[in-house]
Amino acid sequence: MIKPYATLKWITSVILVIHLTISWIFPEPGILIDLIIFNVAGLLSAVIAFNAPIITDRLAAVTIGLACLIWSMGSFISTWNSFFEINIPEIIPDIFYSVFYPLIFLGIIRCFTQRIKISALELLDSVIIAVGFTSVLTAFLLKPAMVEFDGSAFTVFISILYPVGDIVILAMALVYALLNPISRRLLILVSGLIAFALSDLLFIWLSLNGRYEFGSITDDGWIIGLLLISLSLSYPAGEVRHFEKISSYAATIALVASSCLLGIAALEPGYFPNFILLPGFITIALAFIRMSIALKEANTAVSERVLARTDELTGLANRRNFLIQLAQIKSGYIFLLDLDGFKDINDNLGHEAGDQILKQVAIRFSRALPAGAQIARLGGDEFGVFAQLSEAEATELAQAIRATLSYPLSLPQKQVKIDVSIGFAPIDGDHDLAEFLRRADTAMYEAKRSKSGLLLWR
Repeated sequence: MIKPYATLKWITSVILVIHLTISWIFPEPGILIDLIIFNVAGLLSAVIAFNAPIITDRLAAVTIGLACLIWSMGSFISTWNSFFEINIPEIIPDIFYSVFYPLIFLGIIRCFTQRIKISALELLDSVIIAVGFTSVLTAFLLKPAMVEFDGSAFTVFISILYPVGDIVILAMALVYALLNPISRRLLILVSGLIAFALSDLLFIWLSLNGRYEFGSITDDGWIIGLLLISLSLSYPAGEVRHFEKISSYAATIALVASSCLLGIAALEPGYFPNFILLPGFITIALAFIRMSIALKEANTAVSERVLARTDELTGLANRRNFLIQLAQIKSGYIFLLDLDGFKDINDNLGHEAGDQILKQVAIRFSRALPAGAQIARLGGDEFGVFAQLSEAEATELAQAIRATLSYPLSLPQKQVKIDVSIGFAPIDGDHDLAEFLRRADTAMYEAKRSKSGLLLWR
């Protein structure tokens, strides 16, 4: 059974072939062939993009679908005005065609990734590139163009936007081809971009030279381009290396260019029409939003990294961090500390009192450590220490740690007295980490059993 999506692709392709065939046989423009069939093919291209498989980045599918839809609406209005006396203002299709370019740019940028979901930063980078480059390139060409062309600033702006947009499309097709591994998506997407851009540039050239004929077969290049771009979304994207960096750099360039645009407008009021400055303001505003999100994500990442290697209650290193650092030590001593009497306090006075005991003990133990020594809470009321010391120094450190609990700990309810049993063992590099831990653990339990307080494994 043929799936609806596959059927839609075949129907659109057949409609396009029908239009090409009829235009070839009957070159005279007609309402059915040029107003209806031609634009229906464009609208169906939009539907194909909107319903692209989930292997495609959804933003790419939506923006390319909107680009095809908006371009087809502009084409329908322009064709309507060519057949009927009741005309729709030309500014409307011009606006549709203008919006097409930032949308298609955004869609192409998102086609570089094979991820289905994107982050807020990636989305903002894509929008900044699409809006920033489109407006800035056209704005800087607007002033010299107004000397050569007649009409309002907006009319001249639209006249420049089309060729600039087509050139950017060709440039993006080249970048996409260079960065992506060869695949069906690459071949179909690049072919579609080239077909659309060259058809549009051909239309502009023929119009400037008074040789364009409405309804000519060359117009199908637009629909062929849109259809191929939409069909490319049916295939997975290749893995693009370093695209995130390239996207970030491109967004930065677009931001700098937009800032220059607004700087010139501030230094020379009236140099640019007011409407051309709006995209520049939007680009800079988006850049500030991006910076805010980036800082928030960076702070979150730092916090997560800290939490991943520290004990939340005491602020000491956690067991995982302790073992990672211990694995890098070639010589010295490892100490395992287990509190005596903690369970009774925790059971009788509550967990909140137990937490207060652990915090105070962590502070006392930390103060007794020499420079370079590391301490961690390994879990419950067990702590670990390692340091590069001699045997005599290790024994002195164990005694110093025990001495920190020689006076009571203060709780809101009362003062309490606890002790600690310490087992320590040498790290000689001849055994693995598990063996060193086992030795220290054995010594610690023997110190607890014998009530000696501390014991060196030998």
